[in-house]
Amino acid sequence: MNMYATMILAFAMSMDAFAASIGKGATLERPGLKEALRTGAIFGAVEAITPVIGWMMGITASKYIVAWDHWLAFTLLAILGGRMVIHGFCKKTLENDRSRRKHGFWLLVTTAIATSLDAMAVGVGLAFLQVNILTTALAIGTATLVMASSGVLLGRFLGPVMGKWAEILGGVVLIGIGCNILIEHLGLFS
Repeated sequence: MNMYATMILAFAMSMDAFAASIGKGATLERPGLKEALRTGAIFGAVEAITPVIGWMMGITASKYIVAWDHWLAFTLLAILGGRMVIHGFCKKTLENDRSRRKHGFWLLVTTAIATSLDAMAVGVGLAFLQVNILTTALAIGTATLVMASSGVLLGRFLGPVMGKWAEILGGVVLIGIGCNILIEHLGLFS
């Protein structure tokens, strides 16, 4: 795989993290560059690790991974998205809506894992190609770091405009990403 194909793959893999991080940034009280980079680093690290895991699994047992990865991604994203939607509807005032300064580490890791399971599936496919998996994984992780950090900062500006609807929309986006992953893997509408 050449450098251009690797860059396109890296940014394609980072789009789910970008969408999720916009929602994350919108629900926080004026997240700064430090929080954006923290979120981007967590998403980027997970997104860099999952294709390597997929690659190693692809070498040993690809048929078992491909059979369930889309269901796991859908379930995690639906639960996280549903939680955000419910939390958004339960909020009383705009002041309470954006009182958090950062998301918990494990919440970010769980969201990052859910949005990066497609990268694991890509890693399975890369096991059958002539690629340097470490270079490809670093490219995916770096692109995700940039896109997720940008998403948090973009969400910072969308959050005050959208109020409590920012978290609801973020949850709907996560559920939509999960549904899209499931639809693609099941071959519906193709």
